[in-house]
Amino acid sequence: MSETWRPEVIQALRRIAPAERVLTDDLDLHVHAYDGTPLLFHPPRAVVVIDSAEQIPPILQLAHQHQFKVIPRGSGSGLSGGSVPVEDAVVLNLTRLNRIIELDEANLTAMVEPGVITQTLHTEVEARGLFYPPDPGSSKICTLGGNVAENSGGLRGLKYGVTKDYVLGLEVVLPNGEVIWSGNKCVKDAAGYDLKHVFIGSEGTLGIFTRILLKLIPKPQARKTMVAYFHSMRAAAEAVSGIIAAHVIPATLEFLDNVTMRCVEDYAHLGLKLDYGALLLIEVDGHPVVVDEEAEKVMQVCRDHQAAEFALAADDAEAVRMAAARRVAFTALARMRPTTILEDATVPRSNVPEMIDVIEECARKYQLQIGTFGHAGDGNLHPTFLVDERDADELARVEHAFGDIFDGALRLGGTITGEHGTGTVKMPFLARQYNDPTLAMMRTLKAVLDPEEILNPGKVLQPGRRFGEGLLERPEEALGVA
Repeated sequence: MSETWRPEVIQALRRIAPAERVLTDDLDLHVHAYDGTPLLFHPPRAVVVIDSAEQIPPILQLAHQHQFKVIPRGSGSGLSGGSVPVEDAVVLNLTRLNRIIELDEANLTAMVEPGVITQTLHTEVEARGLFYPPDPGSSKICTLGGNVAENSGGLRGLKYGVTKDYVLGLEVVLPNGEVIWSGNKCVKDAAGYDLKHVFIGSEGTLGIFTRILLKLIPKPQARKTMVAYFHSMRAAAEAVSGIIAAHVIPATLEFLDNVTMRCVEDYAHLGLKLDYGALLLIEVDGHPVVVDEEAEKVMQVCRDHQAAEFALAADDAEAVRMAAARRVAFTALARMRPTTILEDATVPRSNVPEMIDVIEECARKYQLQIGTFGHAGDGNLHPTFLVDERDADELARVEHAFGDIFDGALRLGGTITGEHGTGTVKMPFLARQYNDPTLAMMRTLKAVLDPEEILNPGKVLQPGRRFGEGLLERPEEALGVA
């Protein structure tokens, strides 16, 4: 129980929010002690289940008065440790702020609260012939507030972009408790600084979202789903480059390697052909005539790049079954060994074949089992290490392998994270991507908005280590922190 922790704070929280929404039982604290990131666990001192946005400003003001930390949290599906509590932290669970406030069909916008599940919005707008393209792999459980905080991508990122491309406005509670709004429904707006994009992707370190204005588009009229099998990952990656070079931008262009295919088939029994090194899942959408033309181009490109087999979904049910191979990949891999460590090194899409080579070399060099899948069309690869966290030697090899993978991505003009965020697990690597002046500007922004580091401290910019022992002996030196 945390009742003994600063009872005056607990009592004050229960005056701001209903008493039954301020949780201090060990089980409640345990549930909020981790997110989707492996090997990270730290219970908060208390949890406040927010059911009104008006409760957030006084809680932040109370945090300044009593000097405790505040961690905003949605569904906890993040993969970089962004919502894992720190010492003396109170978690604000935002999942009850789950209203779709408005669907404006005339202006193609949706006003939502941060706790709306992404799939819920998809279902609501598609019933009206509209479309919200961002489609994270965890869309059935992740929240829109978390998507904005992480600038989430997803399976449709190649053609339609990522979350930041659909945020028109944000209501944000600042760390000092003040509330701001940035944006509107206008197609054009050049008034002042575009503050909303400061907060998109800030991982809960600069403000807490209470309302989000999102852009919608018309729902595509038609789509076709295909699967192509290749003898090697490199051949599949080269076919991806060939599809883009043919001036076709699929809505979905995903891939699975043989390790992942076998795990998926063992889990979901989808009838995958396991004699091949990789598969591509491809979906084209749009006007029916264009869809037919693009599907034919894709099939021809795959044949030109030695696709061993090719299948076109005969109907919607078969298309859903094909897509399931990609959507259950992480779940299927997670069943194989005690610990599953998923990453998202990203490169320009033309460099995907070279990045595949980097990952496969790391598997050989460090004698590790890696299942690789991801968004081949936009260069966002998910090398997934299947390990046992009780084996210290194996974890050390994993850490060195990730260092090589991130270095390889940066060498190819890429980034250490395409959609999962920096959180805590990638802080030691951030200085490899950005120089000191760039990092200094980021730290200055944090210091201006949150000088007392009340809101989600120790994430993104502060020094940190990955699995207890970091690759950088003195990460604070690399980050320019005294």
